[in-house]
Amino acid sequence: MPSEPINGEQTQPECIADYACEIGENPLWHPIEKCLYWCDIPAGRLFRFDPSTGRHEQCHEGRPVGGFTIQSDGSLLLFMDKGAVATWHDGKLTKILHGIEAERNSRFNDVIADPVGRVFCGTMASSSGKGKLYRMDLDGTIRVVLEGIGCPNGMAFTPDQTGFYFTDSFAYKIYLFDYNAADGQLSNQRTFATFNEGEGLPDGAALDANGYLWSALWDGYAVVRLSADGTIEKRIAFPARKTSSLTFGGENYDEMYITTAGGNSRDVDGPLAGATFRLRTGTRGRPEFVSCVQVADD
Repeated sequence: MPSEPINGEQTQPECIADYACEIGENPLWHPIEKCLYWCDIPAGRLFRFDPSTGRHEQCHEGRPVGGFTIQSDGSLLLFMDKGAVATWHDGKLTKILHGIEAERNSRFNDVIADPVGRVFCGTMASSSGKGKLYRMDLDGTIRVVLEGIGCPNGMAFTPDQTGFYFTDSFAYKIYLFDYNAADGQLSNQRTFATFNEGEGLPDGAALDANGYLWSALWDGYAVVRLSADGTIEKRIAFPARKTSSLTFGGENYDEMYITTAGGNSRDVDGPLAGATFRLRTGTRGRPEFVSCVQVADD
């Protein structure tokens, strides 16, 4: 059972759904449905949780899903294996990108919609080379914006929308770029935060309403809040070794939802590895941007 909130802050995470995900990822609040969605990457499973009733369900299973955004019409934009992208709505998949030749041995990982509705989407390193960061524009075209990445992960935009946080997990770093909303260009890369190996790898990220960046620590049994200089200002322990991603949701965006991995190795990663958790941190989050990628009729 979770502890009672103190001044709005809950001191222990609450397990809301346990599907023993191998790689639970991409928790994302759906502002229209007022539900939480998340995925289990290699199994291609999608899940939905309604906090008003406490009910949760698996709502899709298919090819691997590395991440997704919410489209402006309420559908989910799925970024899958081999560079494929499709919308999902009420169980129906509509392909908008059948694949990327350079990613035939890889898959998408973390993704995020930008303030205009474009999508920044990372791909994993593979036998074909290191990971990349792509940008999908509103017309559905996709282009590489960063190369040579160990493991592309957590992304977020600064409150004034002039900065872009980007995580390379294998480098144990979170970078900060200048971001131009007019054309989606990134520039002036610098290191925002560096983690020690014993702390875990920085994975998924989210920004709260006060402008603090939160990061999930894979192999770190924790999520952390980072101060303006990139140091760890707050750490919240979890009963699962591989916290993978986090987001804010709920009616007032005052609930943090956290996914974990390791449901296939609970003897090593903990009895609740692969479960999804809720936590009230005493601070509110910010709604994520929605994607507005054009979907052509089949």
